[in-house]
Amino acid sequence: MSLLVPLYEHPADRPEAWRAVIAAAPRLYGVVLNPASGPGDTIDPAFASVAAELRAAGVRVLGYTDTAYGRRPHADVVRDLLRHRDWYGADGAFLDQVASAPEEVAHYRRLAVAARAAGARTLVLNPGVHPDAAYAELADLLVTFEGAWNTYRTLDLPISPYDCHLIHSAPPHATSAAPVHCVVPGTGAHPWGTLPYALEPGA
Repeated sequence: MSLLVPLYEHPADRPEAWRAVIAAAPRLYGVVLNPASGPGDTIDPAFASVAAELRAAGVRVLGYTDTAYGRRPHADVVRDLLRHRDWYGADGAFLDQVASAPEEVAHYRRLAVAARAAGARTLVLNPGVHPDAAYAELADLLVTFEGAWNTYRTLDLPISPYDCHLIHSAPPHATSAAPVHCVVPGTGAHPWGTLPYALEPGA
């Protein structure tokens, strides 16, 4: 079991949280780096610094890029992938808001090729649900659930080695059966600004 941590907080605002993430390096699958719902328009030195620390600790740095369920132009996605690589040294990519239907597989196959060409040794796709089986051939990891604990605990989801579950609004006892996961207390429109319970002091 390992953690994929999407900590969507600025290092200047939550330095102690970022220190906890870096200190937990051996327990991490990777960290999603998200300076501005993507890499932003200019490099952010604070994010560049934490990205360097993560890489030095042996942690995968996955650059966050929105794909708008296949509606975002290919060139815009590739631009973000290259910015993550060039500005933050990202060695992986986290493609968010990924479509799940078979009709979009060809689009995401092209994006997967572009991500690998941009240096992504690890590719994570986040449809947030179980997508068409063809998506599993494109990525190293699929986020097959993203949502609230109250929903998650009612489901009996199939588990495969490439599954990741991202669970928010969770109580301290909440767990995930997925081999890669993140369970956080955060709620509302911005749940990924909190540390996973597993990285809280005393956990």
